[in-house]
Amino acid sequence: MAATYGVGEHPLWYFLIQPVIAAVIGYVTNVLALEMTFRPIEFFGPELFRIKNQPWGLFGWQGIIPTKAEKMASVCFELMTTKLLNLKEIFDRLEPEKFSEVMEDALLLMLDTIVSDVAMKYMPGVWSNLPKEVKDEVIVMMNIESDQFMATFMNDVKTHVDDILDIKTMTVEACVREKRLVNSIFQECGDKEFKFIRESGFYFGFLFGLIQMAITFVYDESWVLPVAGFLVGWATNWLALKVIFRPLNPHKFGCITIHGLFLKRQQEVSETFARVNCVEILHTKAIWERILTGPLSKNFFAMLRAHSILFTEKLVGGMKPFAVTAMGSKKFSEMKEEIAKQIADKLPSIMPYSYQYTTDALDMERTIREKMQQLSYPEFEGVLHPAFEEDEIILILVGGVLGALAGTVQLFATYS
Repeated sequence: MAATYGVGEHPLWYFLIQPVIAAVIGYVTNVLALEMTFRPIEFFGPELFRIKNQPWGLFGWQGIIPTKAEKMASVCFELMTTKLLNLKEIFDRLEPEKFSEVMEDALLLMLDTIVSDVAMKYMPGVWSNLPKEVKDEVIVMMNIESDQFMATFMNDVKTHVDDILDIKTMTVEACVREKRLVNSIFQECGDKEFKFIRESGFYFGFLFGLIQMAITFVYDESWVLPVAGFLVGWATNWLALKVIFRPLNPHKFGCITIHGLFLKRQQEVSETFARVNCVEILHTKAIWERILTGPLSKNFFAMLRAHSILFTEKLVGGMKPFAVTAMGSKKFSEMKEEIAKQIADKLPSIMPYSYQYTTDALDMERTIREKMQQLSYPEFEGVLHPAFEEDEIILILVGGVLGALAGTVQLFATYS
């Protein structure tokens, strides 16, 4: 007959298996908590009842971070635009003359096509028979003035960048539209911390399981296992989250320094944060698309039209005597307006030629990385933690509930 132990006279394996089960509960609850943090990206289940901006519904769930995408993006980029990036300072790095140089070939080809098409539309006979020296004068003037046109326009863009680009709204809308972007930022920046959460659930669970084993050895009641399961699930999640961000500042105890795991990696995380943001969100293509199509685009095109009209005045000045004689001053004015309009309409299509230079000149990734590395620990914590801090209790509670369910299963399996 097998020996029995404890007040309930259970076999030895009944007690020895409890730390192992607690370790498994700790691991599983932590893994599930992380999965529920990021997934699903969209709400899963019938959305019969759901409080706005909450991940849970009556019969469904949405990942906490995708649910809070707008808020999290706002928090992150509030810090970015106040502590890390000065838009005017960044755009001051653009050199209008170099910008004009990289755009020169594409701009001349565009202008040549516009002038020829508009001239053929308004005065086909005169343009076809125009003396070669007059046409050459137009081409020479185009070569001379196009560089000046682009350089002065880009200088205006630099001066009024705050009037044509709202970078915070741009990034927040991108994150709300593509919730995976917020996931990507958190997952890559906190990769090592999330790995720690998964693995620590096992070790913390085992330690709490030893306490549970001692309790059940001297106090054997049916409710102990479910309650212990709840406490193990709760405690492992709570402890794992706490050691990531606390203590906020390093504390030295002899040869040991205690510091939040995420905060200790400030240099490395800053590099990852800058890279992910500049690759996924703040890249040159997205910035130009926002300038050209965003809510402030009307300001950009007003500037562009003003420069285009001035440029056109200089460009067609050489053909004015012939053109006015052929079509009259009214038609000539209409032709100038048409050229200016087409320049304003078509210039955005050649902007991709400037992307590489703009990326190199703005150098936002280096700026974000270096300034983020210089933040104080409280400011650095503010990059990611406050955005989901209020929902940590949900993750902890989920761990507790899952632990209680596991403890209940353990109870019935044991007593059956």
